[in-house]
Amino acid sequence: MKTKIQAEITRYLVLAVASAIMALDYRTFVEWGELYPGGAAGVAILVQRVMQSIVDAFGGSYQVPFGPINLILNAIPVWIGFKYIGKRFTLQSLYVIFLSGFLTDLVPVDAITSAIPADDLARLKSDPVITSLFGGIVFGFAISLCLRCNATSGGLDFIAIYLSEKKGRETWNLILAFNAAILLLGGFKFGWTGSLYSIVYQFVYLQVIHLMYRTYQYQTLLIVTTRAAKICEAIYRISHHGATVMDARGGFKGDARQIVMSVVAADDTPHIYTLCKGIDPDAFIDTISTSRVIGRFYLRPRN
Repeated sequence: MKTKIQAEITRYLVLAVASAIMALDYRTFVEWGELYPGGAAGVAILVQRVMQSIVDAFGGSYQVPFGPINLILNAIPVWIGFKYIGKRFTLQSLYVIFLSGFLTDLVPVDAITSAIPADDLARLKSDPVITSLFGGIVFGFAISLCLRCNATSGGLDFIAIYLSEKKGRETWNLILAFNAAILLLGGFKFGWTGSLYSIVYQFVYLQVIHLMYRTYQYQTLLIVTTRAAKICEAIYRISHHGATVMDARGGFKGDARQIVMSVVAADDTPHIYTLCKGIDPDAFIDTISTSRVIGRFYLRPRN
């Protein structure tokens, strides 16, 4: 029980760190480049900027907050999360949505500028390529932390995960396509420079997620071994996936061998490699990237 409580505390601390990183990213790189993160956060920033322009046009000094707008826009995705993905996952994501929005409104603009030399800061602010690249890397890292802790930043992430579990394939690139509408709206209203560099920003953060979060990436393992039964047990113990065993014969010496074939989640493969080599040091393992799986395939449940 104590270990479980410690794990939960650690999880929420990591999610708090991820939320703080997102807030800093919004208040630095996104502000500097007038970028749009995409999804509900991108729509929230677009709405915030439109409302702020209206307030400024009337001579008001009120600063339109980001957090409440983001929370409202996430209402439907959160409902999808509760209904189709899992209550615990959705509650943890709601924690991230609320905390990142609160911190974004709390953190002052250019919160980290005091730690950056003036010349470097001027270069960062004036170079949209550097701003969009580094902003995308930072944001992708924060999102990956959330996903590894069984949470998300909300918005389209809920929809992407729902489709991933239903379709059995990655759908993160669909987010990039959907975000094009946000960029078009932002371009027509506030100019095309920020919108066009937002494409770079969004592409970069999606690639970071692709590298760091591999639950919906699949790999086919072809393992040539003499200890197929034990290797099948090891694969099932780690991934809860079965395997197909085929008889084979070595082409050089003609020795009898078996080929174990199994499709597993990409993030399970390093553990399977280690166990397989422990069971049969002479095993030959071929790994093939698998774009799609049709049929019964175990996915870890989200509570």
